[in-house]
Amino acid sequence: MANAAQHLKITIVGHVDHGKSTLVGRLIYESGSLPDGKYEAIKAMSQRRGMPFEWAFLMDALQAERDQGITIDTTQIRFRTRLRPYVIIDAPGHKEFLKNMVTGAAASDAALLVVDAREGVQEQSRRHGYLLHLLGISQVAVVINKMDLVDYDRKRFDQVASEITQYLCDIGITPSEIVPISAHAGDAIARRTDRMPWYRGATVIETLDRFRLPPDAVDLPLRLPVQDVYKFDDRRIVAGRIESGRLKVGDRLLFSPVNKTARIASIEGWSVRSQPTEAAAGQSVGITLDEHIFVERGQIASHEDRPPVETNVFRARLFWLGHKPLAAGSRYKMKLATAEHQVEVQSVDRVIDVTDLSSRPSQSVARNGVAEITMRARSMLALDEFQRNHRTGRFVLVEGYDIVGGGIVSMEGYPDQRRSLTVKSQNIPNVESQITTEARWRANGHKSGILWLTGLSGAGKTTLAQELERQLFRKGMHVYVLDGDNIRHGLSADLGFSPDDRAENIRRVGEVAALFARAGVVVITAFISPYRSDRDHVRSTAPELFHEIHVKADLAECERRDPKGLYKKARAGQIPDFTGISAPYEPPVSAELVIDTGARDVEGCVADLVEYVGRQFALS
Repeated sequence: MANAAQHLKITIVGHVDHGKSTLVGRLIYESGSLPDGKYEAIKAMSQRRGMPFEWAFLMDALQAERDQGITIDTTQIRFRTRLRPYVIIDAPGHKEFLKNMVTGAAASDAALLVVDAREGVQEQSRRHGYLLHLLGISQVAVVINKMDLVDYDRKRFDQVASEITQYLCDIGITPSEIVPISAHAGDAIARRTDRMPWYRGATVIETLDRFRLPPDAVDLPLRLPVQDVYKFDDRRIVAGRIESGRLKVGDRLLFSPVNKTARIASIEGWSVRSQPTEAAAGQSVGITLDEHIFVERGQIASHEDRPPVETNVFRARLFWLGHKPLAAGSRYKMKLATAEHQVEVQSVDRVIDVTDLSSRPSQSVARNGVAEITMRARSMLALDEFQRNHRTGRFVLVEGYDIVGGGIVSMEGYPDQRRSLTVKSQNIPNVESQITTEARWRANGHKSGILWLTGLSGAGKTTLAQELERQLFRKGMHVYVLDGDNIRHGLSADLGFSPDDRAENIRRVGEVAALFARAGVVVITAFISPYRSDRDHVRSTAPELFHEIHVKADLAECERRDPKGLYKKARAGQIPDFTGISAPYEPPVSAELVIDTGARDVEGCVADLVEYVGRQFALS
């Protein structure tokens, strides 16, 4: 359970000059949280400079901000109501300081979105609202500020409230309150005034007190990103900050993505009477292990039964802050928890216009843009989907020494690769055949191998596989087709079509195909096999025997053919996770052969396949 004394972190966002800092200054003053003498000091400073007093000066602590009249950096200040303590994060509204706004909002539990009653909803109002959605902040209230400048007109309030409510609801945020205020005059901050007799709703402070405390991080699965490993005398101390969950001496930890395990031998303490035996989220700890396994910075320790995802490819919702556009093929350093990885933008899936929420395909993302992208790493990553664990589901991208983007992790359409990387069978010897594969080749008169046909549903894989099998058989070759539909009637009858089940299906087929190929058979497979990592895994099973063949046809052509009626059902929402519609297809990067069924007829395509087999499978 969350602690009742826990600070609730609130971020204040909105368009520049809509009165965020003024609102924060008023909140501090009205709640009685202003330090002694602060109000008088700011008032005296204003008089010395010949400036009118501004409540915003209570927050704008930087000299540059006073000179320019805008908030540059995020400012954090603590205050409390009668209910509980708060940390308010005043985030800049100016477009050029969007990075700082995101930094502040990312650490928040709830948000106040400030909109000027006279100017109404602006582009930055929508942009900030969308970024709150992007960062997973669902507790949002709206304050319509500067009501004094529109003579406290209820009709104007209703117009602005309707517009911002509609926008927020369209992106999946239901505002808890819409509060009309005048931060300058103090209306509806801590109490309602007779200047708005038509408003009987909550004040800003009452609205804050109605926000819920977030779930305590200790209730989430254990995540301990390794910060470093220190050597003291004969001890190796693994140090890091527990981001979520709890641990105790004797727990068996799994270190991802290397998948090594060991028990906690001790939790080290310095200058304490007795060594601690347990620790929880928020604590920085040093632990020793009962085995000397290799552990290094960036790995994530968890309990074995609730590990993070392991993958080298994932989707991301991203905000882009770089001066140069983000484009497919661009490479960056990704920082997630304590880990750093080299990643490549595999694709820009869609760019989102935050003003009207329309999306469009694009090859790049401009500065301050929001997009959904797919990224691929050179190595395996340990991470969580953002919705499951915010702390290990956020990342930033770095170019040179600058942070150029940040986002949240989604595994939509992609499997957790941990299952395919984990070997559970123990103490089982490898049984080698007494007949070598080369001897089988000589007996059969040809080499064997795996012809792995991959492509979208409707591209023609099964048609080509069956006709190729028929022609090779007529030539006297030992050949057999493993087709996706037939496999699911037997070998994979227990699997569904989720990303994890798809990956397991391909793993099983790959192992069977490798056995067939080593037995001297030309194995033709016809599987969508949408994930590059799965096909690479099959290749690694029998690298000298694997031939990747891309049966190429674009989505529009496959959907036009739709031989099984599957695309129609997928478009109607009857088939979830359907490749090409609601799940990804990753075409081969360097296939041994590409067969374009959109450009050639069946006879021509089969002729190319037969010719390829003749070259690759003939005995020298």
